[in-house]
Amino acid sequence: ALMLLAQDATVTICHSKPPNLSALCKDADILVSAIGKPKFVTKDFVKQGAAVIDVGINRIQKDGKSVVVGDVDSSSVSGVAGFLTPVPNGVGPMTIALLIRNTLRAARLRSAQA
Repeated sequence: ALMLLAQDATVTICHSKPPNLSALCKDADILVSAIGKPKFVTKDFVKQGAAVIDVGINRIQKDGKSVVVGDVDSSSVSGVAGFLTPVPNGVGPMTIALLIRNTLRAARLRSAQA
């Protein structure tokens, strides 16, 4: 949210409890879900053509096996969203890249102060 604000985006942060959550989300051009509930976000939450970034990592049982799914019901949302990150293998690589970048920045700052 802070990174988006730094780029002059208007950001709304919601939790899972408002009765009109799907209506609030449906106004978003970019919807980021990190709610921690498997397949919680359906097509009713998504504006036509919106970018949907699924940060959720949830384990469910499917056919007797543990399967990783996101917060977004991708089968429902894929027909509405203009872009949808997959789970697994969606935002993880970006998280790792930013972690490495920030670690390098911290190391450079620390060595410059020494």
